[in-house]
This record gives sequence, structure tokens and C-alpha cells, in this order.
Amino acid sequence: MAIKCRKELTGGLYTGLNTKHIVMASKMVAEYSGLHVQPHKAIVGANAFAHESGIHQDGMLKFKGTYEIISPEDIGLTRANDSGIILGKLSGRHALKSRLMEFGYNINGKELDDVFKRFKEVAEKKKCVSDEDIEALISDELFQPEIVWSLGDLQVTCGTLGLSTATVKLISSDGEEKIQCSIGTGPVDAAYKAVDNIIQVPVTLVEYTMSGVTEGLDAIASTRVVIRGDDNSRTSTHALTGETVYRTFSGSGASMDVTVSSVRAYVSALNKLLGFRSSPNRSGEMIQQK
Repeated sequence: MAIKCRKELTGGLYTGLNTKHIVMASKMVAEYSGLHVQPHKAIVGANAFAHESGIHQDGMLKFKGTYEIISPEDIGLTRANDSGIILGKLSGRHALKSRLMEFGYNINGKELDDVFKRFKEVAEKKKCVSDEDIEALISDELFQPEIVWSLGDLQVTCGTLGLSTATVKLISSDGEEKIQCSIGTGPVDAAYKAVDNIIQVPVTLVEYTMSGVTEGLDAIASTRVVIRGDDNSRTSTHALTGETVYRTFSGSGASMDVTVSSVRAYVSALNKLLGFRSSPNRSGEMIQQK
């Protein structure tokens, strides 16, 4: 963007990059890496095009170029409040697609159908679906690995009166359904053990984090997990030390139910692990661990 905005200082240097994909690329990297972009980050931060000061707001209302050397449209971002659309349970597919276009997501077909289905599920429970809710849902749908297993149904029982139990139904890529029940120290632990009983791949949960996407008790929960395969088929060699290290795989999930969100994230990570195919080239690859 510096090169594009300051052509007179670069001798007319031209990159050929489509800058309208910057926001989308940033969101994709954030989702895959699990590293959130801080609000004050230049260009792609949430506050990059926010104006709170009265003087700034007055200048923006008169001429947007007063305080914005870069237009948000140049990086694929459209101000949501310019459209005047408020999404809720009565909103249709066209309104949702219009809002997604504002976020930089041009999706159609099955991808749009899947996002719309998840949107309607949330909209039935919330009076107004926020932009943050939509961002969480679309990230959960689009930034996922190749599906080996997907969550069908989940039922948990927990509390102080007995053991936490979970019943999980997973659906394989060829449509096969498998159901398992398990007990655990809590609903998430029980659900994860039920998933393990179905997939039967030895893994260790390395990291588990959950955060609320918005304020309020009806907020969507966003979960990220990191797992490590316990078998020797998913290892790499450290580029500096030469030691053998176990590869880790991350997964993310989102739902208004914290347990559902947790299981979606766990299954997502397992799909990455299962999709990784060990080969002679990969078993001896040299990677730089950061």
C-alpha cells in the first residue's frame, strides 16, 4: 500500500498486486495461525478506519480523504454502516450475501448455503446478528481443512449431580455415521473422549483457548485447539538442532454452545492431522520451528 500510495517516491514502481485481497488474506492468515490482528494494526486492524475524535468525525463527514490516505475499499473493506442493513432471523440469503461482500467474501453455491444455514441457526436465538458473529461463522465454515469427519449431533449431560457424559455423532466424508458415548471430568472432556473413540487416532491436546466473539450471554464462542499426534508417522526434523519433533495441528470452531464450539475445533484439528500424508520426502523434511 505504501508503494501504491507513494508512486512519486518510488519512481512509478508497480507491483501488480490486487490490493482488494489484503483484508481477506489477513483474515485467512489470522485464522490458520491462531494469531489475532491487534486493533491498532495499520491497514488491516479493526481501528484502522475508525474515527472517535469529534474533529476527525467532522472532517470525515465533510471529506473522507481528510484523515484517510487509503480508502477502505482499496483493501477490500466496505463500511458496514453505509449499507444500513441489519441482519436478523427474518433476513434472507441476498442480504447475507450483500454483507459478506462488504467483508470481502464473494461466495456462492454450497459455501453460501452452508454459511446461510449456520447464520439462520444463530439468528433464531439472537435478536440481532452482529458483524463479529458473521465473521466468526464464515471463518468457521471457509477456513477449514479437507473434511474427513464432520460433527453431526452432540448431546451432553453435566453438573454437580453426577458424571459428565457426552454422546457424539460424526459423519465421514463418504456419509458413514458413527456414534459413541463417553464420560469425563466435564462436558468438553467427555465429548473429546467420545470423538477419540470414533476416530481412534492417538493424540495429545496441547492447547485449548476459548473467547466470546461479542458481549452478552448469547455471544458466539470461538474455540481454538492445538493437538499433537502421538505416533511416529507425523514427525519432522528441526532445521537447527536436527532433533525429531512431533508436528502439531490446529483447529478452530464457533458456535453459541461452548461444547459444540469445542468439538468443532477438535474435529477440525483432527481433520488436518488425518489429511497429512506421511511420505519419505515429508518424514525427512527440514523445517524451521518458530
